[in-house]
Order: sequence, then C-alpha cells, then structure tokens
Amino acid sequence: MPECAALVVAAGRGMRFGSELPKQYTDLGGYPVLYHCLKTLSQHPGIDSVTTVIQEEDRCLYDQVAQGLDIRDPVQGGLTRQESVRNGLDALSGDNPTNVVIHDGARPNINDSLIDRILDTLKNGAEGVIPILTVSDTLQRIGSDLAIIETINRDGIVQAQTPQGFSFQKLLNAHSSAIDQDFTDDASVFQTAGHQVLTIKGNPGNIKLTDKSDFITLTSLLSETRIGTGFDVHRFQPGKHIILGGISIPFEKSLAGHSDADVILHAATDAILGAIGDGDIGIHFPPGDATHKNAASDKFLRFAISRLHKKQGKLIYLDITVICEEPKLAPHRNIIRARIAEYAEVSVDRVNLKATTTEGLGFTGRSEGIACQVTATVQVIP
Repeated sequence: MPECAALVVAAGRGMRFGSELPKQYTDLGGYPVLYHCLKTLSQHPGIDSVTTVIQEEDRCLYDQVAQGLDIRDPVQGGLTRQESVRNGLDALSGDNPTNVVIHDGARPNINDSLIDRILDTLKNGAEGVIPILTVSDTLQRIGSDLAIIETINRDGIVQAQTPQGFSFQKLLNAHSSAIDQDFTDDASVFQTAGHQVLTIKGNPGNIKLTDKSDFITLTSLLSETRIGTGFDVHRFQPGKHIILGGISIPFEKSLAGHSDADVILHAATDAILGAIGDGDIGIHFPPGDATHKNAASDKFLRFAISRLHKKQGKLIYLDITVICEEPKLAPHRNIIRARIAEYAEVSVDRVNLKATTTEGLGFTGRSEGIACQVTATVQVIP
C-alpha cells in the first residue's frame, strides 16, 4: 500500500487572472505555472505518486506540461473544485494510499520543507493537517458603496494554504458524504465530517496565482540572481582606429584580433555566458573559424543575450572596466553605453562603463594593448 499520494487540482479556468489560457498553463519563468508544482511533488521522496485533475479540453496543454515528469495520467475534473477533488480521490481508491496531499495547481512555489512538515505531521498520527499564515493586517468589512461597515477581530483568524494532507480513506468518505454541500477547501469538508484538522506554519512565498500582481511576485520568488565575469585582452597593431563597445574611435593604432577585436564586447559576452553556465566565446565562436573573420562583435554579444533569453533569463546589469593608458574613453563613454544597451536589449542605466590605467605598469601601462573586465548580473529561473 502506498504511503502517500499527491493530488493536484488544475481544472479551474482562472477568470480573474485575465489570461487567454487558464492561469495554470501560463508561462512563468519559461515553464507553465502547473509544471513548477508538479515537478516539486513528483521529485519528493515522500510522495509515491502524483495525479492531476484537469479539464479534458486542456489535455493538449497538460501533455506538454507533463512531458518528462514521472506522474500519472490525468483525471477529468468536475464543475466545481469539490467535484474535481472527489473525482481525483475516486481515481486513487484502487491504490488506497495511507495518506493524500491535495494541492492547487496555481500555487507553483511549494518547497520540500513544507511538504516534509505536512508528511511528518501525518506520520505522527494527525488525521488532517494544513499550512496556515497568521493575519497581520487589520480586517475591515465594507459595503457595496465601499464604505467600512465594521472592523473584524482578527484573533484566531488565519489564511489556509495548500498542500493539505489527510488520511486518504477518511477524506474520501468525507467527500462522498458532502456531495450536496459546497465547500471551498478540503479541510472544511474533512472537519464537517467530524475529523480534526491540525495546522502547521505555512510559507509566505507559497502564493496562489490569482491576478497579475501575484505573477510579478512569483516570478521574483522563483528566480535566482547569478553573476558572471568576463576578461579579454587585445594587443595594438598599426592602424587608424579601434572598435570599442561597438563604435569606431579614431586612433593611431588598431587592435589585433580574428574578429574586429572589440575587447569590451568580447568580455561582456563571456560574462553573460559565464552567468548562465554556457561556456565562453571561444567555445561558440572558435578563433580559427573563417566564418567569424573580421566579424563585428555585436554578433557575439547578441548571441549571448539570446542564450540568456532561451533560459528565460534577464540581464540585470553590466559593469565594465576598460584598462588602458590610451585612448581616453571619457568623450565616448555615453555613446558606448548606449550602443551596448542596444545590443543587450536593456535600458542604458543598466550599463556602466569605467576606465582606468595601471600607472605605467604591465603591458597596458606600456601601451601595448587594452584589457577589459566585465561583471554581468542576471536573473534566471533554474
């Protein structure tokens, strides 16, 4: 007999969210909202199986979400959440797991720690358990004219979250007895049937996606910030101009290189590739490849940005330090920043450019070439 099964309710339409797709199938950091919770539940060692309740009309969308995940075939949802859960419980009755956890498919930011606490509480003898958050804001009841009618005493008032865990057979019986009643969550069904529901501390980040503001918050919560660094050097050779940051600067020398030797864009490319763990410029554009001979280096930076976007990443900031005795970059600073911002598809305030010397020391101090160091800060959803 399985110890614990998970049932994910994803049959709702999410009309308040205002999306063309049901909210559980909208993109959140490169993956549908539903994918995030299915992945977490299916990979948790305490969960023996994961079953999702969906609307049949969403089957094609669901199949794309479930691809590659170790989960069971979906179950047809009902007209109400309560009916959908009952359909899911009926589908699990053949397995007769000891416990079941019920989760809303529109809560993508669950974690192993919360699941652990629910499972541990059930193993310690609880019939039912739900995560809760205390209410810290003042609660007001308002009328149809939006005027305050009364202040509500918030003592003992909490917010309920999912996953909610229960003794499987007791929850199945409770739902079977509540067919003609209307409940908003499984804890209410369970308690009405005479069973005790314990509470544990919930997770403030375990937000249910309801409107666009929740989407923005969840994107931030699910993402992580990464930093990459890039460093490049090119020596001087005879010439009449150099290319730095995508612009041509008149000078009595040029920079030697296989491409246009733009030391800034090369270092920026490596910094972004480094931040997403995608190698370096030499791996993607080998220096011996004649295809890139004399190529404009914005090609490389645009490539790195496209790789970042493919990982559903976002460039937050580029901090650039050019190391040379000459030429002086101050007159060109803002033009270079604007050009790099264009290539990187960010606003110019996200690109900083500094120049420094080595006080006459080393190859840059001897005016033999230019070096550049770049730090890239990106935001990605792993």
